[in-house]
Amino acid sequence: EGMALPQRILFPPEEICMDWQQRQRPGAGLCNLGSTCYINVILQCLTYTPPLANYLLSRDHSQLCHRQGFCMMCIMEAHVRKVLRSSANVIWPRAVVRDLKFIGEEFEPDMAGDAYEFLCCALEAMQRACLSGSSDVDISSQTTTIIHQIFGGFLKSRVTCLRCQAVSDSYKAFLHVLLDIKAPSSLTKALENFVTPKNLDGKYCLKCSKCEKKVTASKRVTVHRVPKVFTVCLERAADHTGRKISKIVEYPEYLDLQPYMSDTAGEPLLYSLYALVVHSGDTCLDGHFFCYTKASNGQWYKMDDESVDNCGIHTVLRQQAYLLFYAR
Repeated sequence: EGMALPQRILFPPEEICMDWQQRQRPGAGLCNLGSTCYINVILQCLTYTPPLANYLLSRDHSQLCHRQGFCMMCIMEAHVRKVLRSSANVIWPRAVVRDLKFIGEEFEPDMAGDAYEFLCCALEAMQRACLSGSSDVDISSQTTTIIHQIFGGFLKSRVTCLRCQAVSDSYKAFLHVLLDIKAPSSLTKALENFVTPKNLDGKYCLKCSKCEKKVTASKRVTVHRVPKVFTVCLERAADHTGRKISKIVEYPEYLDLQPYMSDTAGEPLLYSLYALVVHSGDTCLDGHFFCYTKASNGQWYKMDDESVDNCGIHTVLRQQAYLLFYAR
């Protein structure tokens, strides 16, 4: 459908296991090494992402890894094993903080950071690790790593010329979606807003290949291929000053992505919430991050740096969420 087929499959999708292979109580809390709560919440959410944890616990990556020096997959493998397999109640995520500059140049161990930015950089660093030694891989094949097979989907962008009705489609891989919440009061309303056609006029006019001139056009973005894990950031920065949108945006325990697809006909595409990140603070430039995750025993826990406390789904669904993680 206009998308180039990968020349190589770097990780077979049938080997991904969406259910926990072992059920156990939750693992350790994480020490805050100064201003590292934004790192801790992402490490915890990734640790409790079942298909990723299953793969990392299998040690398949490190057994084949030939990277010299920094490798985000090897670091995550060691981290997840330590959190879920050691008997310690608290561990120090020293390796991640030590190699912070390799994960993202903007991060400093003793400076506060943003959880969403860290998530983006951590996923990209894991993706780079998966592509190590595969320098000649075409763009489509790059979306067949274990990271893209878990977190990745495709968006379709359809631009329609409002003068001659000519249509052009393009596709883009994604690992996470950023949603505007200035107007919407719920996740489903924000997703409806995301897939609603937007007019491109004025300085946003595009050149139509048929009319051969700049025209007013309509652009509609839809989910074309769903990921196994759907990761959403509710954009809480009101503007560049760091002013924060502090309202509660409702989100469900179970989410159907079918209404937001390029083709909305078909069976429901159901997802289940398994982790979320909360930012507490008056502005986006300060404050504190904590998270809620669902452990392999099916119970929810509030994870706030060193502390890990069990809680119910009603508490989980009442938060001022910033990041939401849903599994297919």
